[in-house]
Amino acid sequence: MKIKNILLIDDSEIDNFINKSVLEKANMVENIIAKTSAKEALEYLSNTENEFPNIIFLDIRMPEMDGFEFLNECENFPDELKNKCVIFMLSSSIDPNDALRAEQHKVVKKYLTKPLTQSTLENVVAHI
Repeated sequence: MKIKNILLIDDSEIDNFINKSVLEKANMVENIIAKTSAKEALEYLSNTENEFPNIIFLDIRMPEMDGFEFLNECENFPDELKNKCVIFMLSSSIDPNDALRAEQHKVVKKYLTKPLTQSTLENVVAHI
């Protein structure tokens, strides 16, 4: 199964690099877009010239706007766009409250622990 567009949202360029490398190695994605802030990602998603991603991997702890604030803003997108996209929280947080909070958002498919691995990616594809 080939996924057309994936958006990585993480303030760590190293994590984005690792995640992008895993995705490229799996050869399952046509386009990988990486953004280093939630605000930058929202601007990207708001631009109608950009194709809405099929999957978003979203970090929680980011400066300026965290992953949960990003999720709240995503609620403003039209349903026809939101329904095309699956969001996975991808975090290094070990706080169980973060996982519970992520699961309360209906747009979040699953809470995953960093880093993205081939095994995790296979699990993700099984959920879409």
